[in-house]
Amino acid sequence: MSRLRRALIVSGLTLWAHHASAETLRLVGDLWPPFTDGTLINGGLATDLVSTALSRAGYPSRFEQVPWARALQGIQNGRYDVLVNAWFKEDRLKIGQFSAPYLQNRLRFIRRKDSPVNYDTLAQLTGYAIAYVPGYAYTPEFDNNTHLNKVPVHNFAMAVRMLVAGRVSLTLEDEYVARYRLARESTRVRNAVEFMPKALSENQLHILVSLQNPDHAKIVADFDREITAMKADGSFERLIKAHGM
Repeated sequence: MSRLRRALIVSGLTLWAHHASAETLRLVGDLWPPFTDGTLINGGLATDLVSTALSRAGYPSRFEQVPWARALQGIQNGRYDVLVNAWFKEDRLKIGQFSAPYLQNRLRFIRRKDSPVNYDTLAQLTGYAIAYVPGYAYTPEFDNNTHLNKVPVHNFAMAVRMLVAGRVSLTLEDEYVARYRLARESTRVRNAVEFMPKALSENQLHILVSLQNPDHAKIVADFDREITAMKADGSFERLIKAHGM
């Protein structure tokens, strides 16, 4: 093989490799189990759903887990292409394009199964001790309510064990997060509690695609199409069940 031909082949392979690398979408998210966590199956529930939908649309991807502020900054400056776990906020439209929602986060109260507690408004819960984690952003209505008997705890595990022991009447958590945490508790604890029917709040989860990626609109459209198809063919629900939800 001539030197010229060898050089052309090497050059062509280099260009192909560069092109393939450029086509790989750089996904990012912070540590938020069960949605995004590098120690979980395929990076967690949200990462798995997003990477699967993108793969079906023809986009290979790789996931990196970083602190939240760094993830947003990376979307802004183009270091990352896709933030996999974003709630809609108006100011984020300056740095990225949102997909349609693909998951729903529901903040729900949890009670003992033998408890008669129920509510339509927070005012009806004034007389009950509610375990909560200080610093966690629940809702402004809950956070700013000074009439509720809020009992500070270190984490959800402590809250749910206090609930089962009868030391508090309620606790609250995102439904997916609570299911993930409860799966790691004893059978006695899991079987003793239940979600209350009414959600305190609902937020929808989107991907946010960096405006620095020139194909951001196409990526969003392709992702939305494949998520819809996954929900129709049952693969979306199968992935959720595979993550124990």
